[in-house]
Amino acid sequence: MQNPNEDTEWNDILRSKGIIPEKPKEKEITEDQIINLLENTVDQRTGRETTKLEDKTLDELDELEDEEDEKVLEEYRRKRFAEMKALVSKSKYGDVKEISAQDYVAEVNNAGEDVWVVLHLYKSGIPLCTLINQYLSSLAKKFPVTKFLKSISTTCIPNWPDKNLPTIFVYHNGEMAKQIIGPIELRGMKLTEQELEWMLGEAVPSKIKEDPKPKVRDVLFSNLRINDNNESDDW
Repeated sequence: MQNPNEDTEWNDILRSKGIIPEKPKEKEITEDQIINLLENTVDQRTGRETTKLEDKTLDELDELEDEEDEKVLEEYRRKRFAEMKALVSKSKYGDVKEISAQDYVAEVNNAGEDVWVVLHLYKSGIPLCTLINQYLSSLAKKFPVTKFLKSISTTCIPNWPDKNLPTIFVYHNGEMAKQIIGPIELRGMKLTEQELEWMLGEAVPSKIKEDPKPKVRDVLFSNLRINDNNESDDW
């Protein structure tokens, strides 16, 4: 015998004729019932956790806290180890390499993915070029993840004018990212290593985020303080 509660076309005809009764409606679940169900579930779970903690002694609670601290420390150790391992794998430079025009493409354009390159164009006999080479040697050791290069200007770029020296080009992924050209942009012989480090920007993972060069206003106030102190001494 066919089930009168089935959803079939024949049963729909029989229901329309009044031969079989209408199919009983499914009981709908209201929104309030759903909320109550969720709240009861949360309350039961929270109650179980609370009961577990209430049953523990002070020593057991201390031990549980120590275990959580150890988990946090262990996770931190793993994270730091992974960071240090990644840093070591990238730290493969550490000095300033001399290149020629023939080396340019291989050393600069094809330096590798996510590699920062600092190239210094210089000439012997220019004091500021000599100073910057000294600074770059120090920075290369400090930031071995960055590739530092130097080249005699006319050897690397024929007819590069001496008035543009020193020149620093910064590359990333083989593309020019920054250029600092000439003694004025490089602040002359008063340039400090910290200033040059800041000027290289993203090419070096420096902690120097603001220009370390003393501001004119600071210098003036410093001179005023010195003069005031001298006058006080005279009195």
